Amino acid sequence: MATETLTKWTIDTAHSEINFKVKHLVISTVTGKFNSFDATLETEGEEFEDASIHFEADINSIDTNNNDRDAHLKSDDFFNAEEHPKLTFESTSFKQIGDGQYKLIGNLTIRGNTKPVELDAVYGGTVQDPYGNTKAGFEVTGTINRKEFGLKWNGVTEAGNLVVSESVKLDLNVQFTEEG
Repeated sequence: MATETLTKWTIDTAHSEINFKVKHLVISTVTGKFNSFDATLETEGEEFEDASIHFEADINSIDTNNNDRDAHLKSDDFFNAEEHPKLTFESTSFKQIGDGQYKLIGNLTIRGNTKPVELDAVYGGTVQDPYGNTKAGFEVTGTINRKEFGLKWNGVTEAGNLVVSESVKLDLNVQFTEEG
């Protein structure tokens, strides 16, 4: 019985985005992103099912288009970038559930708190770029509760509404390059 070869993929950071959205004052949404991140994906052969995925983002690269807010997010009120400079994700399962649809399960660590998360992944396809590199694209989405990861700061308006929602929507558009 032949053993499948391990295929390694690395994230193409120039063609990938790591975004999140959080409700502010219940009435609007603030969008942010991480500008510095890294990820690898390992598969048996050419199929992505059961892929092993590792991801990390540099907390100091958080960008919400507002320097004061970014500084607050890096502080101990939220991520505490000084003591916890990275957030990480390690997959435990990557299963195909439909045509081009996957369920991604793994352990997300933020601020030293590790919790299992379940995300949806849509496979965009695999192509060769003009330089002969094999590329694969995915859109990964899901929602986490920031308080479960120790991001507990909050204020309350006079009407009793939270200033910052506990739910954080994740939206990752990632492109991987097959290592040759």
